[in-house]
Amino acid sequence: MLRFIFQRLLQGLLVLFVLLTISFFLISALPGDAFVKEKKMSEEALQEQRARFGLDRPVPLQYAMYLKRLIVNQDLGISPKKNREVSYILKQSFPPSVILGLNALFIACVIGIPLGVFSAVKKNTWFDYFSMGFAMIGICVAAFIVGPLLQTFIAMKVPALKVAGWETPLDILLPALTLGLAPAAYLARLTRGGMLEILNQDYVRTAYAKGLPFLTIIRRHTLRGGLLPTVAFLGPAFAGLISGSFVVETIFQVPGMGRHFINGTVDRDIFLLLGCVLYYGFLIVILNLVSDIIQALMNPRLRDSL
Repeated sequence: MLRFIFQRLLQGLLVLFVLLTISFFLISALPGDAFVKEKKMSEEALQEQRARFGLDRPVPLQYAMYLKRLIVNQDLGISPKKNREVSYILKQSFPPSVILGLNALFIACVIGIPLGVFSAVKKNTWFDYFSMGFAMIGICVAAFIVGPLLQTFIAMKVPALKVAGWETPLDILLPALTLGLAPAAYLARLTRGGMLEILNQDYVRTAYAKGLPFLTIIRRHTLRGGLLPTVAFLGPAFAGLISGSFVVETIFQVPGMGRHFINGTVDRDIFLLLGCVLYYGFLIVILNLVSDIIQALMNPRLRDSL
């Protein structure tokens, strides 16, 4: 297991390096820079600011300097637009994104996993058709449609809820629900497929033949194997919820990393953008590793092969 973890960490470092390299040169290829909209600046002041942040040098040299500063000093640089350290900016905005992602994942699990289990148990019944129809709608309808609908029909009619803001615990509910509906739909379909495969196994039919109670069969014999596809999905899903939450954060005015990603793109703020990319990339690598470890612990055949 330790060898497997070490190998995956090395692969993760390679992925981060490739991600950083591609992102750096793609961002550098964008027209303009962080000072292109500063109309009040004289040409001399503009050149001085570009020289201060190293933006006047050739792109390969900029990349080498950034990589050296990142590896040696663990320094993400200073945002040219905000004139603040990128690490400080992201440390302030990362917790709201994580809180939103965790609550969205919790909602997705609470809705999706039970729907998938009961759909498999009640295969080809009205409940199965209804839940899978709901799952298909959840997959197809985008968050930028669900969010305004919840704001219009729920937030504006319930006094305790606000249309936008991030001040009280109740403010988490609607953005988390908006963000969690799509993964809930995927979880329902994955759980149903995994459970159906396990329910058709010989040892489950043997358990039925022995007269074991239905709930005992589900709890002891089918859930562990049936939830393996779900567990494999949870790690990347959580990373996707955080890295893909900028639309929901914008709709509900959540002070998370998404707004910095959008603002960094609009402002051509290369160091802020690269910081967001590295944060998101690191999170995806770590959560994929955690997901693989949990799968190995749940699946003896996979664990023995490591």
